[in-house]
Amino acid sequence: MATAISTEGLTKDYGEQRGLFDLDLEVSAGEVFGYLGPNGAGKTTTIRLLMDMIRPSGGRARVFGVDCQDDPVEVKRLVGYLPGEMPQWGGLRGRDVVAYVGGLRGGADPSRVSRLAERLDLDLGRRYREYSSGNKRKLGLLLAFMHTSRLLLLDEPTSGLDPLIQQEFYGMVGEAGAEGTTVFLSSHVLSEVERVCQRVGILRGGRLVQVARLDELHHLRYHRLEADFTGEVPVDEIRAIPGVEQVTVEDHHLSCAVRGDFGPLLATLGRAQVLNLVTHEPSLEEVFLTYFREPAGVPDAAGVSR
Repeated sequence: MATAISTEGLTKDYGEQRGLFDLDLEVSAGEVFGYLGPNGAGKTTTIRLLMDMIRPSGGRARVFGVDCQDDPVEVKRLVGYLPGEMPQWGGLRGRDVVAYVGGLRGGADPSRVSRLAERLDLDLGRRYREYSSGNKRKLGLLLAFMHTSRLLLLDEPTSGLDPLIQQEFYGMVGEAGAEGTTVFLSSHVLSEVERVCQRVGILRGGRLVQVARLDELHHLRYHRLEADFTGEVPVDEIRAIPGVEQVTVEDHHLSCAVRGDFGPLLATLGRAQVLNLVTHEPSLEEVFLTYFREPAGVPDAAGVSR
C-alpha cells in the first residue's frame, strides 16, 4: 500500500525539552488516522512541519513521497489543510475568503462550495470579523474540504463546533475516506477519534508513545461513574468487579472509575436501589496521567520534571 505521510527522526526543538522529538511515523494512503495527545503534546507542531509552516531542527517529512521542506508548494497542492488557529481575515466576507484561497489552487467548484456551506450551516455573505468562533471553524472546514485533495490535515477540527455540526463533520470525514482520501486528524478527545479513525498515534511530551488500531486501545476506554443510592451501597461487591477502580463512598454516594466492560458493574447496580446515575469521559490528560508516564526530564503540567 502507498504511503501518504512518512517521517524519519522528525524533530522540532523549542528548548527546555519542549517540541517534537524523533518522530518516526507512517500513514498509509486512504487511511483515516487519528493523532492523539493532550494540549502541548506536539500535534500542531507535527502538522505545521508537514505543511512547511515551520522548519525542523532535524529529520525529514514526506507527503506522498514529496519532501515537505524541499518542495512545499507541491505538498500544498496535495493537501486540504485546517490550521489549529484560523488566520485573521478581517473585513473580508466568507465568500471572498473562499475565492482567495480557492484561487491559490486554480479555483474551486461553486456547487461544491455551496453544498459544504449548506451542510455546515455557514453564511458566506457575512464578514469574517462578524463570525463567532464556531463559524470561523466552519469556514476553515469548508476551505479544507472544498478541493478534492489526496490528503486532509485537520488540526483539532471540531474545536468550537456545536454537536449537530460535529455530526456533519464526522459524515464528511467518512465520505472523504470512502473516496480514498487520506485523513490525518489531530484531537485531544479519545471518543472523537473512535468515531472516524482506523488507527491512532499517541503523543506524550513531544514523543510518539504508541501507534495502534482502535481495537488495541481498549485499555484506554475509561470512564468515571457516580451514583446515589436510596439504601446501602454494595461497596464490597463493587470493589471486587474487574476493571472497577478508585472506589469511594460517602453517605449514599458512590464514585468510581471503570475501565473496559460496564456490564458487571451495571448488573450489580441493578440489584441495588439506585436513585441517580451519571457517567462521564475523563479528559485525555487524565487518561494519559493514568496510563502513560511522562518521558524522563519532561516537565509535567505542574512544571515538575520527571
